[in-house]
Amino acid sequence: MFKYAIIGSGKQGTASAYDLIKFGNAEKVLLIDNDLKAAEKSAKKLNKLTNSKVCVPLKINVKNKEEILQNLTDIDSIISGVPYYFNLELTKIAIQVGANFFDFGGNTDVVKSQLSLNNLAKEKNISVVPDCGMDPGMNISFIQYLFDEYDELKTVKSYGAGLMQFPKAPWNYELSFHINGLTNEYYGDALFIRKGKVVEVPTLTDYEILEFPKPLGKLEAVVTSGGLSTLPYELEGKVETLENKTLRYLGHWGKFKAFKELGLFEETSINVNGKDVVPREVYHHLLTPKITSGDNRDLGIIKILANGIKDGKEVKTTIELID
Repeated sequence: MFKYAIIGSGKQGTASAYDLIKFGNAEKVLLIDNDLKAAEKSAKKLNKLTNSKVCVPLKINVKNKEEILQNLTDIDSIISGVPYYFNLELTKIAIQVGANFFDFGGNTDVVKSQLSLNNLAKEKNISVVPDCGMDPGMNISFIQYLFDEYDELKTVKSYGAGLMQFPKAPWNYELSFHINGLTNEYYGDALFIRKGKVVEVPTLTDYEILEFPKPLGKLEAVVTSGGLSTLPYELEGKVETLENKTLRYLGHWGKFKAFKELGLFEETSINVNGKDVVPREVYHHLLTPKITSGDNRDLGIIKILANGIKDGKEVKTTIELID
């Protein structure tokens, strides 16, 4: 049996804990959060759902390295359910205690820094696997599968979304992970492959509309960052085109592109009436309660369109998952 630690008791962390208790031969699942009440609530729910006493809540601030180290000495695997910018330090902690490490990623620069620790992880005989989400994560597994199946894979376009099943105006969107991760996807540049070369493409560009089965109907897609992880570097020169976009209900991208152009995604402080404020912090403070209700079931979508050569013939493949 195995001992696990999950850092962060939000939606992603709680769902991960459930799977580990149910399918991971768990002796203990330590659910760590700075908010003890949130951790206790999730642990109680999980133990009830699984008819066990395996899940144990623990209050620790993720920034408190020493306290985390003290409580992870006997852990086999660590799962990070906190925002991407904690993952590099948590990877170092996992290596120090000799525990496998997994996260949901989303920021390719952080992932590249994690990969630079490969030799240290090998010395401890552990695995470090970043970007284990839906996209990046599951979509990359599908793309790699297609690359292996085709004799020559030419073009891959990947689309992903986490949506409300029952959209509510005016936002028609609900957070399924930390808002810092959301803004991270909407900001900066994405890494794609175009004409066989890795290129940087600005986020919230290249707008298009895709049709899905009812009741979804038309969804809109734009470029977002981090969704392909380091795959563009792996497939450079091997495919002509590799792209990833995020899907939303109609009207979403117009709002958020306006927020971006207004400067609300910026992290450099500005002076307003004699006080220094960080636009992104104000934006998050105002928006988070508007798109966090918790009473709406979510919906996951992965759609991948690919074409290339197999057995001497032009072949097209569509992968579409709606759950």
